[in-house]
Amino acid sequence: MIATPQQLADVLRPVKHVLLDFDGPVCSVFAGLPAPEVARRLLEGLLVAGEQAPVGAEEESDPLALLRLVADARTDLTASTDAALAVLETEAVRVAQPTPGGESVLRACARSGRLVSVVSNNAGAAIGAYLAEHGLSDYVAGVFGRVPGDPSSMKPSPRLLLEAMEAAGTRSEHCIFIGDAARDVEAGKAAGVPTIGYANKPGKSAKLAAAGAVVIVDSMERVADALPGVVTG
Repeated sequence: MIATPQQLADVLRPVKHVLLDFDGPVCSVFAGLPAPEVARRLLEGLLVAGEQAPVGAEEESDPLALLRLVADARTDLTASTDAALAVLETEAVRVAQPTPGGESVLRACARSGRLVSVVSNNAGAAIGAYLAEHGLSDYVAGVFGRVPGDPSSMKPSPRLLLEAMEAAGTRSEHCIFIGDAARDVEAGKAAGVPTIGYANKPGKSAKLAAAGAVVIVDSMERVADALPGVVTG
């Protein structure tokens, strides 16, 4: 069930630090350069280099899942595959589709004195490129993309969330995470941070609720509208 404005306001009231997923809440990374095409080009790069594709690689249309697959099968190729994917992601964000309300959330956090850290499975270089191109860098205290060459750092691991909180000197009880996938909720739980589920596609609401999201929204504008008050305490 989608949260009421009051429910959302109650969840956000004590929050001093907003941890924000990138692909979904901020933009649709692969809207212009589709994920299956990125996965195809990533695999093609391996084959051109004379490497044998891991079992199941040719059927994988999610580039991040393909990175995990390569890392599990060929640890010696992990770093180079990760670097190649980061280049493709940086290309993709140039034609990414901004999420309605995503920028509004960043601005509302700034007005209300809340920190924002972007925490994402995407490459930090790609995230930084998107923020810079859209004039949003100053609204973000830190970018925590996957650790280069270490896909195990990706959510549902809590590692990136914990690093974001440590860097900002904040505690979990003063944080909220906003993500659009069950793995985001799982990472939040593991880090001790409640998660607002962003149900941006049909069927996501039930999955996010089942994973344990504290509230669910179907629009980032709803989050922005609930953030005007200055945080206290």
